Amino acid sequence: MKTMGNFLLHIGHNSASALIGLLLVFPVSEAVAVGDAKTKQPNIIFIMSDDHAANAISSYGGLLSEVVKTPHIDRIANEGVRFNRMFAANSICTPSRASIFTGQYSHTNGVRTLADVIDSERDNLGKQLKKLGYQTAIVGKWHLKSQPSGFDYYNVLPGQGRYNNPKFKEIGSPWKDGKEGGVIYKGYVTDVTTDLALSWLNGRKQDTPFFLMLHHKAPHGLWEPAKRHKNLYRDIKIPEPDSLYNRESHGPTGAVIIDGKIGQQFGSSISRRMEGRGLVTRMLKERWPTGALKLDSYDKDTVTSAAYQKYLKDYLRTAASLDENIGRVLDYLDEQGLAENTLVIYTSDQGMMLGEHDYYDKRWIYEESIQMPFVVRYPGVIPAQQVTDAMQSNIDIAPTLLELVGGAPTSQMEGQSFIDVLQTPDTAKGRDELYYRYWLQMAHHYVPAHYGLRTNDYKLVFFYGLPLDANGSMPAATPPYWELYDLKNDPKEMYNLIDSPEHQQIAGELKTRLETLKQEVGDDDSQYPELQALAEKGW
Repeated sequence: MKTMGNFLLHIGHNSASALIGLLLVFPVSEAVAVGDAKTKQPNIIFIMSDDHAANAISSYGGLLSEVVKTPHIDRIANEGVRFNRMFAANSICTPSRASIFTGQYSHTNGVRTLADVIDSERDNLGKQLKKLGYQTAIVGKWHLKSQPSGFDYYNVLPGQGRYNNPKFKEIGSPWKDGKEGGVIYKGYVTDVTTDLALSWLNGRKQDTPFFLMLHHKAPHGLWEPAKRHKNLYRDIKIPEPDSLYNRESHGPTGAVIIDGKIGQQFGSSISRRMEGRGLVTRMLKERWPTGALKLDSYDKDTVTSAAYQKYLKDYLRTAASLDENIGRVLDYLDEQGLAENTLVIYTSDQGMMLGEHDYYDKRWIYEESIQMPFVVRYPGVIPAQQVTDAMQSNIDIAPTLLELVGGAPTSQMEGQSFIDVLQTPDTAKGRDELYYRYWLQMAHHYVPAHYGLRTNDYKLVFFYGLPLDANGSMPAATPPYWELYDLKNDPKEMYNLIDSPEHQQIAGELKTRLETLKQEVGDDDSQYPELQALAEKGW
């Protein structure tokens, strides 16, 4: 575990361990400081959305920053640190949330797919912060099915929740399960979630530090923007990524076909699945308002372009309420005199493919999918106007927060603290490599099960295409294949180099390193001989 260089009163590592032991016996409201001599435990507001891509946040400076402005999220970044390389270890909602909360990989915490349920008895960040004297709460999207544990208060959406007039399940009412029950609140879900969070903050214990997880549903599909944003971007053409059309050298080599393209998914297959809503017709009408339209009347690129515009506008309209409501929270902290001693984090449970490589949704190991926006502010402690390229995993978040407030990561946590990155974001190194695994074989969006390794310069992926025993996977296997990308020279992952003669040595080295890493993290697949047999053919 990496430790910071400037501990409280400049104590050393061994003394820090002794102090942590004393904290457990004699609770005090002091914490390790990152940038100066602050000793009061900070409040923590952890704001997380669902499927919000870094490319859709203007401070990240991506393609969409030309038309999309997120001034309140940008404010957090400008007053603190923006992480360019925070990644999900399993880019799908329920598993990512479980990893953030437990500091563990999916194969360890048991939440590998959307169908899995987190064990409420398992240790987690909320429970550890309670031991350190925090009052804890979660408001909004929970999505882990079992009754929330580690919180003094919760008021959460059943299952995915709904955008308009949402139901919330409050502590004290019968839990039943993660999908049913709740009380209806009139209004738009992003506004209502913020209302409930601010209400809890108003009623909290004033003399006790708080940890609030404020989790928004937006901008998860199906996208339903607030009425005030219904016509946002109406007369604007959303910029298109080059890889929306130029994708011949990306993805699997050979004859493997994955049905995950925007034109296909938002074309006939999606319109059939979405209860006959005629989605394709609406997409095309937004671009061509008149005339009878048939999908087969247009060439593939025309359909793809129309589908992209419809997809992005609905997505961005839904996301617009996020920034507004984050502004409400920041204003509240200012008005209540809490801003100076409150650590504020904004992130998403993973990224989102917004047309890159003609894909949408997440799940893939590709950069836009696994990259989580991550900005953090703590005035006077974390330096302002900083950007870091240090590579981190979402399993590192819980250990970092615990160390930041004077605790320590538990022995069960597999993540490593990045408190040194918060202290010196311009020079801290971060991780050398990341392990990724997506288990949900071909379910919902036809993405094969795969695992891989990301280093600072390369990405190696094995799409093994087996359902194994992963809950919710489609039972059929798909052809296995490998992908290799040179991230230094090809950051947009346009060229799969797995068959390149010039890259066979690095491919072999990375395959060996991936096999070793799987052993190190305890995900060696020894219980799956059929998978091991496939993988061995590629070593």
